[in-house]
Amino acid sequence: MVEPIRDVDKIKELKKEFMGQNYRNYLLFVVGINTGLRISDMLKLKVEDVKNKTHIYISEGKTGKSKKFFINLNLREDIDMYIKNMKEEEHLFQSRNGNNKPLSRSQVYRILNKAADNIDLDIENFGCHSLRKTFGYHHYQKYKDVALLQDIFNHSSPSVTLVYIGINQDVKDKSLQDFYL
Repeated sequence: MVEPIRDVDKIKELKKEFMGQNYRNYLLFVVGINTGLRISDMLKLKVEDVKNKTHIYISEGKTGKSKKFFINLNLREDIDMYIKNMKEEEHLFQSRNGNNKPLSRSQVYRILNKAADNIDLDIENFGCHSLRKTFGYHHYQKYKDVALLQDIFNHSSPSVTLVYIGINQDVKDKSLQDFYL
């Protein structure tokens, strides 16, 4: 099972690494860690889905449920800089192969793992879903609202959400850190 990126400094390093590659890869990472969207749903996005919009509206591929994700000011600036010379019908995260084809999940996996290797990211299991889990982990750390996060993720219970973002294991590990009889 993939893990979230818990270390904020490593997130900053990854952002810098992606900026050094290209802005598409940077935006892919930033959208992933700031919306909690699944990679499969992100790859379907087109410019028209985000241009001059306050929210990203999607029908989740996995659940079929309609969801709406707020685009905050910082993310809005990142998106606007990226799409300024793009046409509305273009995929947001285009592959270099073919005409207006989105990146594949396997391409995203390679992009993420290459960057992770380049910064020596010390996570045992890192992959596409790590972006969604990173969003969840840090959202929970900031707001401590598992019910809200459960709703954002469409999970069936708070315990599922906590396990999903790796909080239960963190809490267990911390409780045992200073425990010794």
